Amino acid sequence: MQATSDDSKLGGGGAHYGWVMVFVGFSLTAMSFGALGSMGVFLKPIAAEFGWSRGSTALGYTTAAMGAAVFGILWGFLADRNPTMRFAMMGAITGPIAMFGLSQSSTHWQYYLSYFIFGAFSHGALVSPIWANIGQWFAKNKGTALGVALAGGAFGQAVVPFSARLLITSYDWQTAYMVLAAVFLLLGVIIASLTKDTPAKKARLAEIRASQSNGGSWSLGEARFTVTWFSIAVIFCCTCMAVPVVHVVPMLSDRGFDPQVAASVLTTLMLAGALGRMGAGRICDLIGPMRTYAAMSFMQASLVIWFPHIDELTSIYVLAACFGFSFSGVMACMVVSVNSMVPVQVGARSWSVVSFFGWVGMAIGSFTGGLLFDLTGDYFWSFTFAGVMGATNLVVLLGFHTSNARRQPLVA
Repeated sequence: MQATSDDSKLGGGGAHYGWVMVFVGFSLTAMSFGALGSMGVFLKPIAAEFGWSRGSTALGYTTAAMGAAVFGILWGFLADRNPTMRFAMMGAITGPIAMFGLSQSSTHWQYYLSYFIFGAFSHGALVSPIWANIGQWFAKNKGTALGVALAGGAFGQAVVPFSARLLITSYDWQTAYMVLAAVFLLLGVIIASLTKDTPAKKARLAEIRASQSNGGSWSLGEARFTVTWFSIAVIFCCTCMAVPVVHVVPMLSDRGFDPQVAASVLTTLMLAGALGRMGAGRICDLIGPMRTYAAMSFMQASLVIWFPHIDELTSIYVLAACFGFSFSGVMACMVVSVNSMVPVQVGARSWSVVSFFGWVGMAIGSFTGGLLFDLTGDYFWSFTFAGVMGATNLVVLLGFHTSNARRQPLVA
């Protein structure tokens, strides 16, 4: 099923601003995903200072994920009938506010509230509106453009946690949060101010204002079939990827590796992820997003189970790089697939619904990884659980492929 798109109205000359939006998407998601990815380096210092368990500390990530999931649906539905600038600015401002709140936290409720604000009003407001906007700027090479923009998330997850680790080592975890908040506020507002919608969307919004309409039905309509299947699949693939993203740093430091070395492994994983998102986006343009999604998912599930079994540092770096390439490729394929298979008029809301279930998966993976460690004193079962979730995602993708093939004659 192909999306009915208005991006062809851009013409050859109008689409150039799409690459500015790619820069905006790359930069804002780098900061947002980077802040979330830094949970792994803040986890042990915070848990040690307050005497919290790994599971309860990792629950901060879960709180942010659920905030992004629930409120992301609201922002996604609103973004289809409002200027994208509003959501970019909201995300750029509230994220640093939440990070400052984290720096002042000393109780569970303060810690969870700050992470909830970050997820609900910053990350959740950025992802669906910005990614839908970028897809609408491109009639050709949509996967490549989205892949480059999505690479920002992996780049941020490489640079921000490593920078946070250096700040924690030099000062303390509270100062690290405050410095990151100040930098993110300054850069985020400047970059968010570059946000623009496509001419076609501006025309559609003008029609909505002129008719005093709400922009059409809030229903997903013909996109419902695609959204339903991807929502199921994304739960399992995101549960799989969340375990190493949140727990690889504490796992390695438990084995006696220096905390900065452990953080550098996460940096390696995420830098490879930036290449994975760009590469997967390009491959999506060449062989199709679903084939690419399946291949990347297979790699992710096959690799994640090996993290607890490898002790030699060079091999750990190699594994981290390979896993980073595959898990980030999975994320790129999800976005490109949804963007390509739903009508542009419901693009943001479609991704927001899929993203909701993705965050459910991230929340499950983060918390369950910590819980299984608390129960067993080892990360073996945490990463085994991740592998099972990755394999289940492949089964769901096969189900979608079979159901969609049977459905095509009915909708042709």
